[in-house]
Amino acid sequence: MNRGTRIWLAAGGALLTVGALALVWTNAPGALRPAGTHWAAGASGSSADDDGSAGPSGSASASASASASAGPSAHSGFVHPGVLLDRAQLDFMRGKVQAGAQPWASAYNALRSSASPSGAATPRADVDCGSHSVPDNGCSDERGDALAAYGDALVWYVTRDNRYADAAIRIMDAWSATLKTHTNSNAPLQTGWAGAGWAKAAELIRSTVPAWPNAGRFAAMLRSAYLPVLLQGSGANGNWELIMTDALMGIAVFLDDRTSFNRAVSLWRGRVPAYIYLKSDGPAPKSPPGRAKTGASLTGYWFGQTTFVDGVAQETCRDFGHTAMGFNAAFHAAETARIQGADLWGEQKTRLAAGLEFHASYELGAAVPAWLCGGHVTLGTGGYWEVGYNALHTRLGMDLPNTAKLLASRRPVSSDNHSSAYETLTSYANPA
Repeated sequence: MNRGTRIWLAAGGALLTVGALALVWTNAPGALRPAGTHWAAGASGSSADDDGSAGPSGSASASASASASAGPSAHSGFVHPGVLLDRAQLDFMRGKVQAGAQPWASAYNALRSSASPSGAATPRADVDCGSHSVPDNGCSDERGDALAAYGDALVWYVTRDNRYADAAIRIMDAWSATLKTHTNSNAPLQTGWAGAGWAKAAELIRSTVPAWPNAGRFAAMLRSAYLPVLLQGSGANGNWELIMTDALMGIAVFLDDRTSFNRAVSLWRGRVPAYIYLKSDGPAPKSPPGRAKTGASLTGYWFGQTTFVDGVAQETCRDFGHTAMGFNAAFHAAETARIQGADLWGEQKTRLAAGLEFHASYELGAAVPAWLCGGHVTLGTGGYWEVGYNALHTRLGMDLPNTAKLLASRRPVSSDNHSSAYETLTSYANPA
């Protein structure tokens, strides 16, 4: 589902065994330049997914009041709202929009022009997702509806316009009355993409709207159709497990599920050091926990890269698009964990910063040395990384000049049509 104000598409390069693929970002006017990576989506919303491994009845209105419900700030030890954004961050965003400050105001205007109070949704009982979206039976619809609900929730929070809270609830109610399972080869990744979007939308609505009668049914959907897959993690390329970890952490917070939250933290702690290299790791990269790789197996997993420097990532030589998505999922999970009291940023700030600066330098035009990916990289980091830059630079004070320059050239950004959306609005220079 395409809900943005501009779509741009650029072809990616041939990537080992992966064919030519492409990234779609939905942006505000003048926000981004084209970038190649693994998605392909047109006006129909079809999508080529990562291949790293081989309207119902009963919907209820929000009956939202003119002001957001304070609700409990914590339950079972969790802070609410607490998936990617807490109440202080939301209030900072709202204040900037109301003051007409830039770039928040233009980012919000782009969201508002694409958001709809209709609450239209296209749910399916079986979301059937094959490699490169063949087939795409409900996959793009599910991801699009999840991000649409999140966008409506953000508009609700800024404006207190009940129509948008009601719209988000109608979308989520439609899916919770219908969805049973995800099938086919891309089911784990789809579960991560959609689950991350649903968690953000559901957490924001339930934490700020006085009444959502079918919230329990939505929670049951997340517990039955998402958690069993996400808890398993993934042995595929690193972006898969990081996206799944982001979704798992967000869903765990929404469900007040401490066991699942702890599992997400464990997955993050294992996968991030195996995804982004630091010299302190030794002469070779770390393997994902429980999935040891050495010699030719390790080289193949790193897409032929054999020279390792600070910041190079497991999928760098595949393309920067997959890498950017993996980084962004790691950032999302770290931010949710921070809100809930786990300082993952502090644990891996040096590694995460190195990854950002390394890739941003080539996005900005640095010459690619012969030792890196045979002297050729496929660029295309899209509109990602605002959350990471905000945490590392704004909050922790780290100097990230390449990342700063890159993101300044791309703001404001809207949606990637997968699991990330509206991060200029929510996370630019947000000190809360």
